[in-house]
Amino acid sequence: MSAIDFSFDPDWMDTLSAPFMTNAFLAGLAIAVAAGVMGYFTIARRSTFAAHALAHIGLPGATGAVLLGLPVSLGLGAFALGGALVIGALGRRVSEREIATGTVLAFATGLGLFFARLSSSASSQMQSILFGSILTITTEQIIGFAIFDVVLVLVLAVIYRPLLFSSLDEQVAQAKGVPIGLMNVAFMAIMAGVITIAVPAVGTLLIFALVITPAASANMVASSPLGAMIGASVICLASIWGGLVLSAMFPAPPSFIIVTLSTLIWAVIKAAQSFAVR
Repeated sequence: MSAIDFSFDPDWMDTLSAPFMTNAFLAGLAIAVAAGVMGYFTIARRSTFAAHALAHIGLPGATGAVLLGLPVSLGLGAFALGGALVIGALGRRVSEREIATGTVLAFATGLGLFFARLSSSASSQMQSILFGSILTITTEQIIGFAIFDVVLVLVLAVIYRPLLFSSLDEQVAQAKGVPIGLMNVAFMAIMAGVITIAVPAVGTLLIFALVITPAASANMVASSPLGAMIGASVICLASIWGGLVLSAMFPAPPSFIIVTLSTLIWAVIKAAQSFAVR
């Protein structure tokens, strides 16, 4: 059984200047923007379970892509988007979304394990899919992340008001003529894209740390939706960049440190808020 060495690396500055670390920092920036913005809507729409499930729904797509010799992100994105559209179409209300999410999640998880059993290469990729590998992000992936961020901003600029309205008060929004079904599908489709770009950093099992936890932290201190989105992006970015620096100083899996920092920030803000209330 191998042990992880957490001893200080005196050459950590050289590690930070390596090209693969530059790619990791750029990827972290792109991921933080997308995860921070959509994390707010996820909490506001009470869809945290759906967001967490989408990462697992993408699992059979990832393992299936390896089986067919296709890019992992392509398979992951296709299945996450397909699952998002099904959940968004079937779950108009929160209770309906929970049932649709659980049903699709159970089937997708079983299918992912089945694909992994069919190929030894798919099985060997399982660890990186489940826990992420931000240090292996390529330049081509970063370009894809940047394009997604631009598209995300443009789409949100168009649907921001109805999406926000339906997120904060679905019943009143429906009474005012907001297309709730369309907003559900749009939200889930965008979230599928966020999941696709965030999974390479922390994997399907730890995605909560980037999408939900920073948004939960920002919600406790922000006074407006826009402020919460900006705050969530900043906290997410601090967790990712801080995790990369610490993983270079004290060699350890970056995803573990990123998750730890995100959780610690949430815990500190939560404790400070509780103390202020008292």
